[in-house]
Amino acid sequence: MIKGIFIDFYGTVVYEDGEIVSKISQKIYETGNAESVSQIDAYWWNSFKSLFENSYGENFQTQRELETKSLIDTIRYFRSPLDGLSLSEEMFEYWVKPPIFEESKQFFRECPLPIYIVSNIDRADILAAVEYHGLHPRDVFTSEDAKSYKPRKELFELALMKTGLAADEVLHIGDSLSSDVKGASLVGISPIWVNRNGKKVPDKVAAVSNLLEVLSYM
Repeated sequence: MIKGIFIDFYGTVVYEDGEIVSKISQKIYETGNAESVSQIDAYWWNSFKSLFENSYGENFQTQRELETKSLIDTIRYFRSPLDGLSLSEEMFEYWVKPPIFEESKQFFRECPLPIYIVSNIDRADILAAVEYHGLHPRDVFTSEDAKSYKPRKELFELALMKTGLAADEVLHIGDSLSSDVKGASLVGISPIWVNRNGKKVPDKVAAVSNLLEVLSYM
């Protein structure tokens, strides 16, 4: 019997930061020596990913730290004179006031089960965004709390421990196959993939096109 809902936040409840990231990449392109914006995006992502994958336990760094370091690395690599700290602040300002998907507030109102946010973004940023949109989850669990990022198991294990729920009593909703679906599956939680862009659905993956469709699983 399902007794609770774990839900990702950025990309699932609110929009990802792709728009502000694109604007920052464009600024680097206009002031640096990159051949294209896509080259900047690829380098920035790989720089972030290498830091992200090694950030857990004693080596844990917050999302803000990872984003700032990878952005500064990217700016230097493409020889742009831009200030990485200033550009990082533009991204962080987005994180605390992100636009919300149209159906998200309705989902929070109509969901008959307690909702727990489980996110890779830092705790203060999540809480600010939740307050900004007037959402009322039962609780919020972040990678900063677990000192580990999805898809590693620690964040999901922390959420289960804090809620007192067993893995088979929870559904985890998220927009990422690699972080949400894979991470939840590692601890025995049934995942639901929010596939808003109509991508091909892998075998044995439960998928919905918006959050309201998740209500039929309860």
